[in-house]
Amino acid sequence: MIAVGRLRALGSTASLAVVAALGLPQVAGAQTVGYDNVGSDTSSDPTVTANADADTNKPARSSKRGGKGNGRGNGAKHIDVVPYIELDQIVTADITPGSDVLTYTQAVVGVDATIAGRNNALSASVRYAHQIGWGKKANDGDQISGIARGYTRIAPGLTVEAGALATRTNSYGGTSSGIGSSSLGGGSFGGNQTVYSVYAGPALTQRVGDLNISASYRLGYTKVTQDGDRSVGSFDTFDESIVQVADLEAGFSPGTLLPVGVGVAASGYQENISNLDQRVRDFQARALVTVPVSRTVQVVGAVGYEDVEVSSRDAKRNADGTPMVGSDGRYVTDKSSPRQISYDVSGLIWDVAVMWRPSPRTSLSAHIGRRYGSISYGGNLSYAPSDRSQLSISVYDNISGYGGQVNRLLGELSDDFEAVRDPVTGQLQGCVATLDGNNCLSGVLGSLRSSTFRARGVTASYSIQIGRRLSAGIGVGYDRRNYIAAQGTVLASANGVIDENTWLAAYIGGQLSRRDGWSANTYVRWVSTNDLVSGDETGYGASASYYRNFLPRLRGTVAVAIDGVSSNTPSIDDIWSASALAGLRYSF
Repeated sequence: MIAVGRLRALGSTASLAVVAALGLPQVAGAQTVGYDNVGSDTSSDPTVTANADADTNKPARSSKRGGKGNGRGNGAKHIDVVPYIELDQIVTADITPGSDVLTYTQAVVGVDATIAGRNNALSASVRYAHQIGWGKKANDGDQISGIARGYTRIAPGLTVEAGALATRTNSYGGTSSGIGSSSLGGGSFGGNQTVYSVYAGPALTQRVGDLNISASYRLGYTKVTQDGDRSVGSFDTFDESIVQVADLEAGFSPGTLLPVGVGVAASGYQENISNLDQRVRDFQARALVTVPVSRTVQVVGAVGYEDVEVSSRDAKRNADGTPMVGSDGRYVTDKSSPRQISYDVSGLIWDVAVMWRPSPRTSLSAHIGRRYGSISYGGNLSYAPSDRSQLSISVYDNISGYGGQVNRLLGELSDDFEAVRDPVTGQLQGCVATLDGNNCLSGVLGSLRSSTFRARGVTASYSIQIGRRLSAGIGVGYDRRNYIAAQGTVLASANGVIDENTWLAAYIGGQLSRRDGWSANTYVRWVSTNDLVSGDETGYGASASYYRNFLPRLRGTVAVAIDGVSSNTPSIDDIWSASALAGLRYSF
């Protein structure tokens, strides 16, 4: 049974999804039919070319490198690095079904950093906390959480980008409640995990005469560690994976070689998952034609060939045929067993996209085509009617493993953000506050199953700044994962399992004066699956915090939160917990 007081993850993943991301063009990733530089002249008026990316797996992003849309632009250098120490007192109380009250003292060291210049940018928030439990049931423990994203330009047209993530999540029966768990004391509940992910790679954009060329490579790594009892519910929990993504595009803009834009592109994606040696490969090549319909509208068509394969090995077996389980609670891979194919699709692919960009504040792309042996569709909408409000909608469709999804969305985060943390535990809340680029990881962290899957979903968020001191917003999201596993292997039962993760959140907060401020959020989250082992869950919660600056570098904070989860499994009780914090932070 999920322990009370460890359920903040159900809502904190979405609590700041309301901070919308204004999507702008970027180099397309593999597993996409991309249109970044083919038929698009990045030096021309953005309302003419749109420089659009019809990849619905990525909200489009502009090349505003070194010129952020936040007042730091025009190449002006900005450096803001704030180390801090913090001492908190935390109380967590079971409301139902138990009645335990646990108390912790928490010591924290951390740093928040933002760097923006003409040739580089970085946003990072890293935090280490040590909890000292009072009493026999409140365990001591350590937690590290952080998120970072940045780039540096090492030559004209050549940049190196990198990102990293460390955050707590919790799960039950293979489905995940999300990130930002309020679990304290080093993971006394066996369903708590920590997700680590990092990626890095170069990106090149050049123009040779009228020819636009772009190329990129990305290497990523994701690891999930299990806390507490590793022998329970870990068999199909993701362990680690290595992801490689490569793209190459070359083409001519409309009006150069021909009245229409023409080009070619190729991409490759490979993910190696340690669980049963699973492997995802997706290679494609395509030709593209860009037709300018008007000053603000383009139609882009692509046709090509794709080869997608998912395979794995079986687990080692005991003498009685039962699969062997290692010390980490996961199946032991039989390296000598033949590789089993669970998904193999190759042949013609096509895609038609419409891109509309009437102004730098409005961008819409929508596409439909044939991918993965079936019809695939999606799109992106970014609308910012003013500097104080914005709407972002994204629809996606892709095949990968858990690590590939985390790496993909980590790479789409802005390099100019402020981390949003749980007011009681300090854990990341699934979204970052930014007006540039994608801003949420909550949907991608919706399940920790090790099997490969096809993910389809939509996210939408709207935020508004009211006056000088108040901000508010709302966010919604839906993620559907259809799992793929080879017959004849121990993961065969996961084949065809569908996990659905839907969330809704609202947020409001601001300053009361120059010395104090407040914030509040509420959420509801639905997690459903057709897996007979797991049950459907619904999570609810709300939190509020108040801070006051006693001195220029000394801040006091009080916060309260309530979280609950209900399950459709009769043997599992509804679980509710409340928590409160009082703490002091000194910033250097």
